[in-house]
Amino acid sequence: MSQHHVLPSYLRQDELGPWGTYLQQIDRVTPYLGSLSRWIETLKRPKRALIVDVPIELDNGTVAHFEGYRVQHNTSRGPGKGGLRYHQDVTLSEVMALSAWMSIKNAAVNVPYGGAKGGIRVDPRKLSRGELERMTRRYTSEINFIIGPNTDIPAPDVNTNEQVMAWMMDTYSMNQGRTATGVVTGKPITLGGSLGRKEATARGVFVVACESARQIGLDIAGARIAIQGFGNVGGIAARLFSEAGAKVIAVQDHTGTLYRPAGIEVLKLLEHVAQTGGIVGFTGAEPLAADEFWGLETDILIPAALEGQITEKNAPRIRTKIVVEGANGPTTPLADDILNEHGILVIPDVIANAGGVTVSYFEWVQDFSSFFWSEDEINHRLERVMREAFASIWQVALEHRVSVRTAAYIVACTRILMAREMRGLYP
Repeated sequence: MSQHHVLPSYLRQDELGPWGTYLQQIDRVTPYLGSLSRWIETLKRPKRALIVDVPIELDNGTVAHFEGYRVQHNTSRGPGKGGLRYHQDVTLSEVMALSAWMSIKNAAVNVPYGGAKGGIRVDPRKLSRGELERMTRRYTSEINFIIGPNTDIPAPDVNTNEQVMAWMMDTYSMNQGRTATGVVTGKPITLGGSLGRKEATARGVFVVACESARQIGLDIAGARIAIQGFGNVGGIAARLFSEAGAKVIAVQDHTGTLYRPAGIEVLKLLEHVAQTGGIVGFTGAEPLAADEFWGLETDILIPAALEGQITEKNAPRIRTKIVVEGANGPTTPLADDILNEHGILVIPDVIANAGGVTVSYFEWVQDFSSFFWSEDEINHRLERVMREAFASIWQVALEHRVSVRTAAYIVACTRILMAREMRGLYP
């Protein structure tokens, strides 16, 4: 790594984390960029990285401090766009990588955004609702000067939701002295949110899964599906696949793993999760050891949890036809190579889960115009964007005889660096 990358002083060579994965992905695409490779270093360093202290008064009267981040990777094609996650393992490297993947993702589906991401190192389950609100508002105040409807637009991510976005929007608006609905997306409908936004990421996963299945002659009806992660993305994706006649035979989340060869009754499992907070204890399927999940024979495997889940350790055991990345960065580069060697088609995160940011873009447009679309219209527009993006990337993969991931990066990096070149350097 040291032979190719001049690392910023705030990262250590032996602890690159997810940022290291991203750098390897950029290395792989560079030979296909032609004269634009002159600008490749632009993609290897974030435009801006902010670390903030987030102090709040807890319910018991003590003061707690949390570490917060907001990283803007690239804004050559438009304002920064990316989610905000609350998780105890959030790191600067992770947020940098997530912001960079947002740059690639936005360019891959050709929405006019750059990439950004935010996070707070906190286990939100240990905070009361009031503490969560105070933390969100304080964090928003700390990053207030680098976000805005035309600058950087946060959205929900891991452990954040429309209520968190409502608090962010209100805090930003109070500081501006006016209501600014466009500062975040993923808001409640009553505050300028968009119909279809909650299901958008999962719907995008479903659409590209169907498109990729069609390319290899796999019928979705009757297809065996395994899903890791059963939150907003995994749970809704499971429902969509089930409605299409597929069999969701295995599910894994932070509480356990379930398996039923004949197919799990998804609606009942969703009800169970809504009541208990996890899949553990559901009686409609058999519990399975966590590690056995990766060895199940399936047609489509959907990692929809956190990054770094498919590694060189478990990749050789995976028996599926298609991996559709619902999460960001779930597959390491070494694992990617193993899957490709085994003839497994991998549909990368930067296209597979881009449905969320696509409908976030629709929400942003609706907020600016104060004119809102029907849910059918939004779903139709989303499916069209996803299918067109997949088709163009698939064509590039065929032309260059490369993986779909590399093809997606060729398309996205070309768009980003062409914008960089056309804009030039100022001053």
